[in-house]
Amino acid sequence: MLEKLPSIVGHALQGLRPGMEKILYNDPALQAVPESLTLESAAFDAPTLPQRFTEDGEGLSPPFAWKGVPAGAASLLLVIEDADSPTPTPLVHAIVYDLPPRDDILKEGAIATLDDEEHPHTGLNSFFNTGYLPPDPPPGHGPHRYVAQIYALDAPSGFKGLPRRPQVRDLLHKHAIARGMICATYVRH
Repeated sequence: MLEKLPSIVGHALQGLRPGMEKILYNDPALQAVPESLTLESAAFDAPTLPQRFTEDGEGLSPPFAWKGVPAGAASLLLVIEDADSPTPTPLVHAIVYDLPPRDDILKEGAIATLDDEEHPHTGLNSFFNTGYLPPDPPPGHGPHRYVAQIYALDAPSGFKGLPRRPQVRDLLHKHAIARGMICATYVRH
């Protein structure tokens, strides 16, 4: 969608970025939550996110694996944010909630647009759609950091309807008991 935007616009917006300090993981209210979950993804192993997980490729959601879920966990929540979007707060690429409280995986493409037996429960991304919003940075804006975050919660989400970032933040403030994150970059020149 933004690939056709003139790069001069991206250059003009380079200074507009929320930054890592505004991602959910760095919320001051979560700093006491132990960083004891390990989140992994082959897509995040290289410094640059492979194109197939972006708007320039197939737009598939990356695969994820996690371990270290604490005994008191009742559910897990995964969030993917862009710390460098030209917006006041990070752009949300996916919210996945009420994952089973165990070491597990999400396969490539599993964060789909519909909730059914094969796909997890998804909240609303920043474009007000469910599922995965593939990275689509403005050309010329520079590198964007995509931060995948996993949280163990001591209760199921209890969401009524489709949650957005503010509801997720409130849930984390009340129920997060462990967390972990990984980061990869993607850039359009």
